[in-house]
Amino acid sequence: LGVTFAFLITSPLVNEVAIAMFLGMFGLKATLIYVSLGILLGTIGGWLLGKFNLEPLLSDWVKQIMAKAQASSNKYEEEKRTFKQRLPEITRSAWDIVKGVLIYVIIGIAIGAAMHGYVPENFFAKYLGSGAWWTVPLAVIVAVPMYANAAGIVPVIQVLVAKGVPIGTAIAFMMATVGLSFPEATLLKKVMTWKLIAIFFSVITVFIILSGYLFNILL
Repeated sequence: LGVTFAFLITSPLVNEVAIAMFLGMFGLKATLIYVSLGILLGTIGGWLLGKFNLEPLLSDWVKQIMAKAQASSNKYEEEKRTFKQRLPEITRSAWDIVKGVLIYVIIGIAIGAAMHGYVPENFFAKYLGSGAWWTVPLAVIVAVPMYANAAGIVPVIQVLVAKGVPIGTAIAFMMATVGLSFPEATLLKKVMTWKLIAIFFSVITVFIILSGYLFNILL
């Protein structure tokens, strides 16, 4: 489960499109720090969450899939079937997973899209631009109702920095928007219990806030 969490944390934060955009907008040094923090966040977060023995907090739906996968694996080993012979069953299993999470994906995206329209244009520059210690946690809190991928939020971060928001505060906002939001919680609800989501978000929140402070110190 720790490996899964590491992937879940890192994959939305560090992708080739976002890295290329980040490099063009903020330069090599800031990009290297961002990528390093993203990978470090996923590695440490995944390792830490893996130590908590959280498997019992997975949803019943996931437990059923895991049980079926194990049974299928044992069956394949016994029958020595080729990949071509197994392909129809694999396709059916994949489609079952898609059907199971599709409604949560739609709801999550809808919530994120709706929330974007309720944020005043100059809100971030006004309240996050002072550079006070509390602006980094506030940036994370403000990002929670929103949802966007890293490539979509990088141009917004550039605007915030241009308006005087410290880059670490802006990066904390970006990380929280991408990896820590109500819409994402909605998506994760299909595979996790609320308790597991709360633990996951709590750990990631701490790491994102620390990353924001570190970014402000280094840059």
